Amino acid sequence: MILKTGSLSSTLLKIIRDKSTEHPFTGEYENYEEEGTYLCRQCGTALFRSKTKFNSSCGWPSFDEEIEGMVKRVPDKDGHRIEILCANCDAHLGHVFQGENFTSKNTRHCVNSASLDFVADFNVKQTEEIIVAAGCFWGVEYYFKKLIGVLKTEVGYIGGHKQNPTYKEVCADETGHVEAIRVIFDPQKISAEKLMQYFFEIHDPTQINGQGPDIGQQYLSVIFYYNNQQKELAEKLKKELIKKDLKIATKILPVDTFWAAEKYHQQYYAKNGKEPYCHSYTKRFD
Repeated sequence: MILKTGSLSSTLLKIIRDKSTEHPFTGEYENYEEEGTYLCRQCGTALFRSKTKFNSSCGWPSFDEEIEGMVKRVPDKDGHRIEILCANCDAHLGHVFQGENFTSKNTRHCVNSASLDFVADFNVKQTEEIIVAAGCFWGVEYYFKKLIGVLKTEVGYIGGHKQNPTYKEVCADETGHVEAIRVIFDPQKISAEKLMQYFFEIHDPTQINGQGPDIGQQYLSVIFYYNNQQKELAEKLKKELIKKDLKIATKILPVDTFWAAEKYHQQYYAKNGKEPYCHSYTKRFD
């Protein structure tokens, strides 16, 4: 299990850790109708399947059934409600209500969108995540989306000093952030090692001042690790490439707050029917 607490923004932590509640009708998944699985945002465990989601008009995502054993119920501190937590990591999800007759199961799990990730997979049980930077995040996402086992990608900003940075600020090198991507994957279908190898193969990890024509610290090559296992894996792969006489410029740093980029940057090339201008695939590992 990878706990993602170190990458969660203050907005997410306020809900997931401090048990706050997002404003009604503002969450990403309140009216979301795609088919797949809802994961715990903190640990990546599968919590709800889309087939159990229903419209309760309450302002938050509602589910009438959890994946067996994956949601824990505890008395809320208010003495009236029942709080629901991720059974795997105790992340706060919301509350559960019964007797409202919305569905035949007569149960409503009222969940904060901020506590969830969604992936278009009906069977996944546990996911993992890596965060990497390799130049313009449009191109990096374009290539990672091709891999079987990658369930979700999200581009954003990491490693800077300003909360909730904008694309304009990051591009102007005003915040210290790099453009990055979080990759959620099914470890039963693809390993973290394969993903990191692929990372080194879809950009030039020897370039020290950016990537291709994009120059600046916001375009540097970085692997952000969640735990010692990811750190050791990144260092091992870097050493393998150095032994092949490549001067690897990739930095290996502990994970920092990840801020999702503006919506128009997500799946940018897919939306616009274009292809990367500064990324290409070069096989580097046997």
